[in-house]
Amino acid sequence: MPEPATPLTGNPSVALGRILAGLHERHPHLAAGPVDDSPSPDEPGHPEYHRRHRAEWALKRWETATPPRYRRSDATHPTVQQWADAVATASETAGSLLLTGTTGTGKTHEAYGALRRIAAAGPHTYEIRATTAADMYGLLRPNGSARGTEGELGRLARVPLLLLDDLGSAKATEWTEEITYRLVNERYNACRPTIYTSNLPARAADGRDLTAVLGERIVSRLSEDTRVIAMTGTDRRRAAA
Repeated sequence: MPEPATPLTGNPSVALGRILAGLHERHPHLAAGPVDDSPSPDEPGHPEYHRRHRAEWALKRWETATPPRYRRSDATHPTVQQWADAVATASETAGSLLLTGTTGTGKTHEAYGALRRIAAAGPHTYEIRATTAADMYGLLRPNGSARGTEGELGRLARVPLLLLDDLGSAKATEWTEEITYRLVNERYNACRPTIYTSNLPARAADGRDLTAVLGERIVSRLSEDTRVIAMTGTDRRRAAA
């Protein structure tokens, strides 16, 4: 005659223990296995879920800061890719990037592509500013901005990620050299990564280089923690015409 069922009253833990003991007595070959109740990549609480959401937000920021012509840019150079990955992982130790080469070799495309790659990685912080050297000097001149020279220079120096295009293209003066040095030096000291592009090499035997235009102090700062990539090839703009 079967034993009467044990009433499940009283302490729930005791009742659960009796149930498990009964199951083990009737089915001794069954063993309890681990229960995986961790969230999946599609659920909040999983690192990948939050990384994807950060990437979506960062890519929107990238698109807003990028001119329409460069919104299809992609980083294709291996060293540019490595640098972008380093920035996404640990920006304070990644250093900066200088892309040099003649007109139309794809420097600006690679630069915006690097910014895009960083955004797609889903970094915890993504704040960028992109400008040309000529526009920067125009903004920093007296009456060039309501914030004034010091206010605008401070914003450029403090933004976590900066793209400064066409460095060395403006006419060299004591003022442009001083402004550029202050910007480069402050970002260098704060370990904030910067992407520079220039039609001029950092140094050249014939003297036609960034050192001649910007001065030794600036190039010395750049050479210390900046990866220099010489872009080669024909003028893509003429080829596409």
